[in-house]
Amino acid sequence: QVMAQHNDLGREGETRSVLYLLQRDYHILECNWHGAACEIDIIAAHYGEIVFVEVKTRNFHDGTSPEEAVTSNRMYRMSRAAEEYLMANRLQEFPFRFDILSVLVKDGVWSIQHIKHAFFLKPKKRNPF
Repeated sequence: QVMAQHNDLGREGETRSVLYLLQRDYHILECNWHGAACEIDIIAAHYGEIVFVEVKTRNFHDGTSPEEAVTSNRMYRMSRAAEEYLMANRLQEFPFRFDILSVLVKDGVWSIQHIKHAFFLKPKKRNPF
């Protein structure tokens, strides 16, 4: 029951995030795109830039801010998936960035904080030995 409510909350947060972006002249390219490394919630184009968006939705009463849930491991996996997407779609020449949409619901009122350039592409870790 709790997991179902969590999934419903996340889906509603993603739906509201797409509408939020559309209202700000973003062109939605993909929703829930699956790469080898991970899923990217939203891929959009905005004035010639490709924007990879991680949506984090939380109930206000959970006590943590949504963006705190984006771990360094998640950033690394998302950057790998972004590279895969850019190569697969021959978009390597376009500038790109990673944004987080922090979606919070408190007593039925939804708010979205848009964190642009939330993190940068993580270089591959290479073992020198």
